[in-house]
Amino acid sequence: MNIRIGNGYDIHQLVSGRPLILGGVEIPHHLGLLGHSDADVLTHSIMDAMLGALSLGDIGHYFPPSDPQWAGANSLLLLEQVNELIVSQGWQIGNIDTVIVAERPKLKPYLKAMGDRLAQTLKINSNQIGIKATTNEKLGPVGNEEGICVYGVVLLLQT
Repeated sequence: MNIRIGNGYDIHQLVSGRPLILGGVEIPHHLGLLGHSDADVLTHSIMDAMLGALSLGDIGHYFPPSDPQWAGANSLLLLEQVNELIVSQGWQIGNIDTVIVAERPKLKPYLKAMGDRLAQTLKINSNQIGIKATTNEKLGPVGNEEGICVYGVVLLLQT
């Protein structure tokens, strides 16, 4: 069996007047993530990892911020398209592991909902998705609550 591993990373600035969406779940918070789409850094890091595993570029290639059709786009819909591309290339997700780095809000109460939403979108079992949350110990822009970043790894299996 052939396997491929990809990693992804995304960071977005926190601003007022925007919703905070992670893994397709809206989290109550006074700040949200700034971006051309819904700025879902968790979903974006997973998409980049999936594409990277097959050397297919990054999400900016497929959904460029210069294209108005992606303005405010739901990242779960973009994830569906990336997954269709992966499947069309003869691959499937083995597992996903991610780390969300954010000082606030506390994300533990929302991790299961994020995993369930992502699993439903990708048509995989929720136990194939690991989502962890940590802080940056008040260091750097994430630690100063200027943004949220996510690191993601995806294992793809050839079908």
